[in-house]
Amino acid sequence: MLSSSNYNVVRDRRKPKLADAFYHWFTTVSAATPALLEQAYRLRYQVYCVENSFENPEEHPSGYEKDEFDVRSVHTLLFERQSGAVAGTARLILPNRIAFEKSFPIQRICKYPLLSDRRHFNATRSAEISRFAVSKEFRQKESDSFPPDWRDRFLADRRMVIPYITLGLMNGIIRMCIEQGITDLYAVMEPTLLRLLSRFGIYFRPIGPLVDYHGMRQPCHADIESLLARVHYERTDIWEVITGEGRLLDMMRKTFPMCG
Repeated sequence: MLSSSNYNVVRDRRKPKLADAFYHWFTTVSAATPALLEQAYRLRYQVYCVENSFENPEEHPSGYEKDEFDVRSVHTLLFERQSGAVAGTARLILPNRIAFEKSFPIQRICKYPLLSDRRHFNATRSAEISRFAVSKEFRQKESDSFPPDWRDRFLADRRMVIPYITLGLMNGIIRMCIEQGITDLYAVMEPTLLRLLSRFGIYFRPIGPLVDYHGMRQPCHADIESLLARVHYERTDIWEVITGEGRLLDMMRKTFPMCG
């Protein structure tokens, strides 16, 4: 059962932790209002249409990048607390409960058998991570460790936590999964993002060969319970960030009471 009580998280309040540092500078919110959704679409336009040639900007004259899956998606935003600037966004595409075989973009480009077999593909509790985007202002060379004196400097310098910016979006994704009753995640990720996540102890399993989809990308899958258990085993500091020090797991226990 996934509950914070199942993990012996040692909380040393004498020294700040990675979670303390990260959420001192950043906050994750659900894009549950039209105004917040507009900020997500605007950042997506900047990342996918302007900074990269993934989408044609002429097809988005409003300056918002949107597609057919947004009507069946939930979205998260990562804000820098001090400036209020949007640092990143991601969405979770929810299943098509009428035609499960048409639920996700991954089903169009990946022939993995489980994605088309109703007997094995738990469509009602599956979702696809998509439009995982970080503002150029907050992108820099990623790292998986702090320098020795980070505890003394994190309050004065947000650059200390920017290498961990993707973790804020993972926190938002996990929260959305729990709120929507999702247990299985699919994605088509750049290999560089998969490598970064694996350095954090966050692993997605390949479910087919690389595909040419806005560049070469890897179709992959993870079930949330196994993903979080492994993160906790390998990187407790990362687990604390993406689960809110276990609070999201208490939410999961309420969402899936049969697991309690």
